[in-house]
Amino acid sequence: MARPVTLFTGQWADLPLATMAEKAAEFGYDGLELACWGDHFDPVKGAADKGYCDARHELLGEHGLRCWAISNHLVGQAVCDPIDERHKAIVPPHVWGDGEAEGVRQRAADEMKATARAAANLGVPVVNGFTGSAIWHKLYFFPPTGEKDVKAGFDDFAERWGPIFDVFQEEGVKFALEVHPSEIAYDIYTAERALEAVGHHPAFGFNFDPSHLIWQGMDPARFIDTFPDRIYHVHMKDTVTRLDGTSGILSSHLGFGDPRRGWDFRSVGRGDVNFEEIIRALNRCGYDGPLSVEWEDSGMDREHGATESCEYVRNVDFTPSARAFDAAFED
Repeated sequence: MARPVTLFTGQWADLPLATMAEKAAEFGYDGLELACWGDHFDPVKGAADKGYCDARHELLGEHGLRCWAISNHLVGQAVCDPIDERHKAIVPPHVWGDGEAEGVRQRAADEMKATARAAANLGVPVVNGFTGSAIWHKLYFFPPTGEKDVKAGFDDFAERWGPIFDVFQEEGVKFALEVHPSEIAYDIYTAERALEAVGHHPAFGFNFDPSHLIWQGMDPARFIDTFPDRIYHVHMKDTVTRLDGTSGILSSHLGFGDPRRGWDFRSVGRGDVNFEEIIRALNRCGYDGPLSVEWEDSGMDREHGATESCEYVRNVDFTPSARAFDAAFED
């Protein structure tokens, strides 16, 4: 079982898709996970025009590439978030509109429904993304945050995303939340609660990304073992922690790439993530979808990083055994 190795284009959206496809083929990838920003994939066009979707496949095919998933993290973030000026930089102008918070959230929800329809037209089974969260900013329980406050946040998630998941189910597409700080689910316990909040909706699962779990002190493989039937997509992404007695895990309001941070992203295979254990956990749960490199490393040239990451992922992946190694000794 050689899983396809793909490259998420979110960090490459400054390049036209034609250029990105040419580069990805040169780097050695099997396909692209298309971001719904830049010119890579427009979900509004995709929902309205299957011909547009067919043209995306044709463009990729010219370079021997395929697409198994698309991602709309940026608009998804605005569905549940308390909206402020930062969101103007990440959502399209037609979603931002006049910037009135509830209007932004409603337009973002409509665009996520359109993304489900676009994915169906494109013929891909998964949309990855973020949900936003009405309660992330209440992470530290001071001023005192009671269960009523927490429940209200998960209820808000269910109210806003439940109808979106219904559209995904109607279209035969899954939504995979990248479990991530600033989302409604950022670890195992919050992921369990998010599933409960939407009644374990069949369209809702996870885009497993170990990089956001490892710096929180978790074993990423345990996430897979906890939700074996909800791993709808996988990001291969690495992180390093460097808590030296001065730096802290909350990163001190220092930007990515600042050497004073307590943790930072690394090119795949150069951080603290044990990818062999992740492959073993994916084998246990029967995941056979793409392994998609989300490349982020502030200290490395991205083309070098994308190339080495592709090679690393191919080398670390392996097929599970079909028989016990000592089966020859059985009666």
